[in-house]
Amino acid sequence: MRKILRQFLQLESSSGVILFVMALFAMVWANSPLAFIQQRFINVSLFWINEGLMTIFFLLVGLELKRGFIEGEFSNFSQILLPAAAALGGMLIPAFAYLFIAYPDAAAMKGWATPVATDIAFALGVLSLFGKRVPLQLKLFLLALAIFDDIGAILIIGFFHSTHLSYVLLLQAFVLVWLLRLFNKMGIGSLIPYFLIGILLWIILYYAGVHPTISGVLLALMIPNHPYKGKSLLHYLEETLHPWVAYFIMPIFALANAGFSLQGFTWTVLTEKIVLGITLGLFLGKQVGVMGFSWIMIRLGFARLPERCTWLDLYGVSLLCGIGFTMSLFLGTLSFQNQPAYLTTVRLGVIFGSVLSGLLGSFILHIALDKSKN
Repeated sequence: MRKILRQFLQLESSSGVILFVMALFAMVWANSPLAFIQQRFINVSLFWINEGLMTIFFLLVGLELKRGFIEGEFSNFSQILLPAAAALGGMLIPAFAYLFIAYPDAAAMKGWATPVATDIAFALGVLSLFGKRVPLQLKLFLLALAIFDDIGAILIIGFFHSTHLSYVLLLQAFVLVWLLRLFNKMGIGSLIPYFLIGILLWIILYYAGVHPTISGVLLALMIPNHPYKGKSLLHYLEETLHPWVAYFIMPIFALANAGFSLQGFTWTVLTEKIVLGITLGLFLGKQVGVMGFSWIMIRLGFARLPERCTWLDLYGVSLLCGIGFTMSLFLGTLSFQNQPAYLTTVRLGVIFGSVLSGLLGSFILHIALDKSKN
């Protein structure tokens, strides 16, 4: 199990470097003479990236969750309490901070979910820069927190980005989920029937008014843990999908969503409510929420600091949680999908908030890990 976790952390860390390169390329492309090609690429592919490829991302998240609860880092309640509480604080405080800044602008307030997310690939990528000085338990804390963060994102998508629901189609979707559960109980060891039902589920949820990426999570929870090609079906699918998600899907998402034109840009745009709300939500809200809720849980005796970690280590990681990037862009795009004029301000807020969090988090961890070494 420890070997699987180390491989996972290594893959996510290297993925973070690729994401950074692709985001930088997207910005250069959007401000080059070839920007019209980027716009055509976005117009043609954005739906299939944000609704199609991101379904595979959430399928992987669901598989990680299921494995964690069955046999891994979430199988013991005491192990999950601290990262779960930290994740809750890291979602609530940024959302409240955003709403406080955006109020009373009703249009701007729609973006409250944007700063609640953490980009685990970017955060672990920054953490990996410190090499073996970083205690494994600190990495696992960040990983667990980010996964609970993803659960929050899934719930937000399901409850707040599902409109004009068709209850007839939802009933059909329920039947498909029941069928997947039946496949699991019957011990069907082939992935083909699961994927066929999963595709049908995606289509029905889309037309039912539910964001179709939810189908990825539902499918993942029904994948059995039966033996398959020398390992469990759950492990096989997770290990197969992970490189594709890390090295293809998320970089493509960054390429399609991170770039925007700086033509006509002035520094006054940073004072706009959406930009300010997202920036401060990620930079201040995340660190206050993660650190504050962790401190409360530890002081009340419900949890304890991760092994070989100090409060300064924890504070550094709480800052890294403010690197929202891909997930914040995703939630921001959903929040303003009917108001594309706001998307540039969303991207500015996400980039500024993530960069500030990454820089200060790196500085704090450099000091903290040097102290631990000495």
